Amino acid sequence: MVGLLGALLMGQGRFCLAFALGAALAILNYYWLRQAVEALMTSGQPRVSKSVMAKFLLRYPLAFAAVFVFYRTAWLPFLAVLAGFFVPVAGVLVEAVVQIREGLGES
Repeated sequence: MVGLLGALLMGQGRFCLAFALGAALAILNYYWLRQAVEALMTSGQPRVSKSVMAKFLLRYPLAFAAVFVFYRTAWLPFLAVLAGFFVPVAGVLVEAVVQIREGLGES
């Protein structure tokens, strides 16, 4: 949200749209990965469903296809799409700082 608001305040509508699209793809990628790992850990069976496996296998081709399309067509700013892909990474870093701060406060 901070990235989107910053882009909107600077009047960069195309950048904002590209950033949001990259972030949505990255979050979808993370969600599918999490779903596959949870299915593997909780199923109690040696095999997971075909839909979960398909989502797991389609994660990277979908991301690479999106990057390739925006790179080749220049429909939206390529670097903004790439920046959006790092939204989950930023979330993990923020959560790590919060967890470290809470851990240091308890000792």
